[in-house]
Amino acid sequence: MAEIRLADTADAAVIARIHMASRAAAMPYLPPQKRSHDQVTRWVEEVLLKTCRVWVAVRDTEILGYAALEGDMLEHLYLRPDVRRQGVGTLLLDEVRRHSPDGVSLQVFEQNTDARAFYERHGFTVLDTDDGRRNMENLPDMTLRWTPNGAR
Repeated sequence: MAEIRLADTADAAVIARIHMASRAAAMPYLPPQKRSHDQVTRWVEEVLLKTCRVWVAVRDTEILGYAALEGDMLEHLYLRPDVRRQGVGTLLLDEVRRHSPDGVSLQVFEQNTDARAFYERHGFTVLDTDDGRRNMENLPDMTLRWTPNGAR
């Protein structure tokens, strides 16, 4: 299967490629990406890796996906499109939950029915919905939360 490890700056270009490919494949309703691979790589290096704990799923030497956690907010969980529905997302989510003893929240576009179903299968429930004012894409979204048994 895959192993999970902390990401580092050497992973930034691959994380950027996965981020861009996954968004394009899983969310075709989003406007086309305006940022280049180099720009997204710089964002990974200068923002993502500095503000979040980031894990990558690796098989052999290939990075298959990543998850980024800021506090108790899952900011990103993206997979290479060719490895979806193979348990990689679950491995990453399990790692995030291990590091979130009081629970995890996330936001997901209402239109992203595959992601919503994935998180619901893993025990997330809807906390609220929004008309899109709180995201830069201006699309309706939802806040989901998972709380472990016994947590407040």
